[in-house]
Amino acid sequence: MKTAIKYFKVWWMMSRNSFMQMFAQRFGAIFLLIGKVLRFIFYLSFIYFLLKGTETLAGYNINQTIFFFLTFSLVDVVSQFFFREVYRFRPMIVTGSFDLVLAKPISPLFRSLMGGADILDLITIPPLIIAVYLIGSSLHPSGVETVYFLLLFVNGLLIATAFHIAVISLGIITLEIDHTVMIYRDLTSLGRFPVDIYREPLRGFLTFLVPVGIMMTLPAKALMGLVNLQAVVLSFTLSFVLIFLSLKFWNFALTKYSSASS
Repeated sequence: MKTAIKYFKVWWMMSRNSFMQMFAQRFGAIFLLIGKVLRFIFYLSFIYFLLKGTETLAGYNINQTIFFFLTFSLVDVVSQFFFREVYRFRPMIVTGSFDLVLAKPISPLFRSLMGGADILDLITIPPLIIAVYLIGSSLHPSGVETVYFLLLFVNGLLIATAFHIAVISLGIITLEIDHTVMIYRDLTSLGRFPVDIYREPLRGFLTFLVPVGIMMTLPAKALMGLVNLQAVVLSFTLSFVLIFLSLKFWNFALTKYSSASS
């Protein structure tokens, strides 16, 4: 418990510093926030007008399709909020400042993964939660389906954590972070819509090999009563396996790190 409190205080301090840096660049931050909001509105409008004529997408009505998109957005934004430091990891490796991270009495993985939250994502999270609640309520889920949704939402964040750990691990070995992160974001963006719309083998690829479907689609399906307990258990099993493998990869990557002073 003391360790958890200690790391929460460290995270809060680093996030506060990140917020202060953002406030120092208020003009650019405002435009970035406006861009995020406009992109979200454009995607939402696209879904609305797409289904206005067809009425269904892969058997899902407009409210269900919008809920898939909102679930994707919530998983994506929350993971970015916590793991924004991953996007700033490469300069630490290139300049050698990662040496200082390794010398500090906190986990280097924690510092590299959660070294400062993004205030812009924090601003967009509450409206997203409200939208998820309103659209989700219109689907009339049962109590069990709501619990499954919340569990699978957490499971989606665990899978996102594993992906981000793998990205920074690969960055230590190859010094490439930006391209790997963009590949990850391009793959996860396919989860804006239910993976049912894709044909095989792409559907299987997004469900099992790169589990975008389990991250983004399965939580929304759970609220619609399309997921059973066995699927929830299997999903968590997969996420724990991915976390385990990503941590092994991180430890391996540390052995390949060349100190700036070496």
